Amino acid sequence: MKTLNEKVAVVTGAASGIGRALAVGLAGEGCALAIADMNEEALNETARMVSEQGREVMNRIVDVSQRNEVYAFADAVVERYGRVDVVINNAGVTVIEIFEDFTYDDFEWNMAINFWGVVYGSKAFLPHLMKQPEAHLVNVSSAFGLIGFPSETAYCASKFGVRGFSEALARELERTSVAVSCVYPGGVKTNVVRNCRYHKDWAGRKDKDLAVKEFERIAKTTPEQAARVIIEGIKKKRERILIGGDAKVIDIIQRVFPARYSRVLRMLFRMS
Repeated sequence: MKTLNEKVAVVTGAASGIGRALAVGLAGEGCALAIADMNEEALNETARMVSEQGREVMNRIVDVSQRNEVYAFADAVVERYGRVDVVINNAGVTVIEIFEDFTYDDFEWNMAINFWGVVYGSKAFLPHLMKQPEAHLVNVSSAFGLIGFPSETAYCASKFGVRGFSEALARELERTSVAVSCVYPGGVKTNVVRNCRYHKDWAGRKDKDLAVKEFERIAKTTPEQAARVIIEGIKKKRERILIGGDAKVIDIIQRVFPARYSRVLRMLFRMS
């Protein structure tokens, strides 16, 4: 998809972070937008920012873990615009807790949004994407979809799931008009930790404010930088989109040391 001008793009999780930056960035590329999130006030602000780019925008409150809401959103987008060209399943959350003490409620909540939200978004919009001569489906995984990390069992499970799902779907759609990309952000300055369900980390620490400060310290990539990389990946039909130097290092180390990457990463972190 060499140009995004005059395309119709859908972005979930668009109230803040990467989702908001994608909506604004895609508007700057000439797209009309359909954006969704659960935070109505922040979503309205994103819609205002898109409108300031001179592009049409519709926004809906959608819980991506609810299949009927996702399908209703897809129907509303097609009714409004008549088509869909790009869909970005970006909405995501996390729970920080050691698995021994993880509740099923927390695990299911994490999987419902991060994994099933991607499945529902892909399934609901795919028939509409396939009607276009050229279309693109983008699913956001994580650097923690490449490696396992303690106290992030549910998050890693969901993001590994998004990775496997997206890679298999890409193979199925190779001879169609729909390209599939999976995105692997490293540390991006978003509200994911601030908004997470925080119980305790792998070291037993229960101080969420400290965790937020630590994340903000190590997260080097801005949402706007992440959005630019994703948009460029859409234009170049990249199946794997790595965001940030940390994600690229993690990817390389995992490939070179598939059974020992945790040991190598610990040594690197000690030296940094």
